[in-house]
Amino acid sequence: MSERTTKQRETEETTDAKGGDGAPTTVTSGATSTVRALENAGIETMFGVQGGAIMPVYDALWGSDIDHVMMAHEQGAAHAADAYNVVSGRPGVCLATSGPGATNLVTGIADANMDSDAVVALTGQVPQTMVGSDAFQETDTTGITAPITKNNYFASDADTVGDTVGEAVALAGSGRPGPTLVDLPKDVTNDETDREPGMPQTPETYTPQEEADPEAVETAANAIESADRPLLLFGGGVTKAGASEEARAFATEYEVPVVTTMPGIGTMPEDHELCLSWAGMHGTGYANMAINHTDLLIAVGTRFDDRLTGGIDTFAPNAEVIHVDIDPAEISKNIHADYPLIGDAGSVLEQLHDAVSEAPDADEWREQCQTWKSEYPMDYAAPDDEPLKPQFVVEALDEATSDEAIVTSGVGQHQMWASQYWTFREPRKWISSHGLGTMGYGLPAAIGARLAADDGEEVVCIDGDGSFLMTVQELSVAVREDLDVTVAILNNEYIGMVRQWQDAFFEGRHMAAGYSWIPEFDKLAEAFGARGWRVDDYDEVADAVEEALSYDGPSVIDFHIDPAENVYPMVPSGGANDQFALSEDQL
Repeated sequence: MSERTTKQRETEETTDAKGGDGAPTTVTSGATSTVRALENAGIETMFGVQGGAIMPVYDALWGSDIDHVMMAHEQGAAHAADAYNVVSGRPGVCLATSGPGATNLVTGIADANMDSDAVVALTGQVPQTMVGSDAFQETDTTGITAPITKNNYFASDADTVGDTVGEAVALAGSGRPGPTLVDLPKDVTNDETDREPGMPQTPETYTPQEEADPEAVETAANAIESADRPLLLFGGGVTKAGASEEARAFATEYEVPVVTTMPGIGTMPEDHELCLSWAGMHGTGYANMAINHTDLLIAVGTRFDDRLTGGIDTFAPNAEVIHVDIDPAEISKNIHADYPLIGDAGSVLEQLHDAVSEAPDADEWREQCQTWKSEYPMDYAAPDDEPLKPQFVVEALDEATSDEAIVTSGVGQHQMWASQYWTFREPRKWISSHGLGTMGYGLPAAIGARLAADDGEEVVCIDGDGSFLMTVQELSVAVREDLDVTVAILNNEYIGMVRQWQDAFFEGRHMAAGYSWIPEFDKLAEAFGARGWRVDDYDEVADAVEEALSYDGPSVIDFHIDPAENVYPMVPSGGANDQFALSEDQL
């Protein structure tokens, strides 16, 4: 493997050193005002790619203590910023130039929008006098991103651009989080100004409701007390609100079984006796059975995505629904809420906790949930005479890492196996693309997660061969930045979930699903300057995992897994949650 020496790295660091001295950036232009606003907002790390129209902002960063990570592609910058937010709870920031730089951010912005992640995008733009003239690298960035941002802004004046950027940061992380964007024409960032931007603040008109109506809380509490089969459903909004402690306290105080959505994984320890893990298309059989049989579903911070609900008409058919969400638009959008509670997840859970005077009489219900756990265990066959099973690999990685490990993933079968067979005990440890389902998310997300994580937290990216190929260029960033991340590729030489669906629903016609040739990922990793391993057999797994995790830097393990392995359980698209298949012949 080609490795840079310590002396080479020290030389590079000296050459690239910035002039930051801990003092705030002096405001002399729109660009320096932009940077000063970011400093005022407490931004410490940003991800981006340089270019002509954004160059004044990059020049202003030269004297700032904000750490900038130069990514290989703008999409990678947006995903890294997204994961940085999910792990740290602080807004992630990405930068790109105009035209293709801005459009390359769109996938990452849309991803953050679907998953309610606080990402701030700063994009360069041609000078205002050239807007509309089809100038070089001109794109209507605000028009393109309006449907996929919480709000976006076209900066028009150097005196106010700093306040605009500050507002974008504040808005991204408040209420229901989401992405914001500021488009920065080059004349605005170049123009002189000495106006100091204020501290970040949201618009005066933006006032998300923190606590639910007390009468509505009381009515919902009465329903909880009288329920025979109550079930808590924790979504990603519990994590966004930092409300896992309140969620766990409510569940354990009143002994209510818990299921989660995929984004909500870790809000309740998955090894807790009340936890039934996550529900939905590839969720556990016991979680889906509980949803189908509950008489009161207490849903917190979830938008009832179709991958959770299956068919709307068959979702929780016997249940009344308490829906807690900070966004009123989500109430009864997909699933009718009998008891709507609008407010911050943590605040409303505390209100409910105080309002419920006695736990529901649900001993039989809890026993039934445990019975379903026994009837539909998450297990798999791993015969010695068959190729390596991906579930075994995930469990081996989980066993070799600490409870504090952070897992990122791409999208596909490997994503499902990672979420099914890794036991998550804390929030902000499972980082994936949920609503948009973006292949290629895993590797740039691992970079963002690594820079947001504590030193003692391992970062493991569980990827597929197809997903890895979509953003493999970001491995150069991990090597350049000397980031300790471990990438585990579950390589079946297919776009695996496509192949699985083709077998199940398209009579096995594998059109554009398989690869007739694929790189040797271990050697590719070495070419990038990372460490690489190839694993084909069970008896090679433990040693490769141990060596990769102990290597202080980026490493890639290419696990060649059974190409015929499928993800089960599986609820067919639009089906009822309790009608999950455990094998292809049940579909």
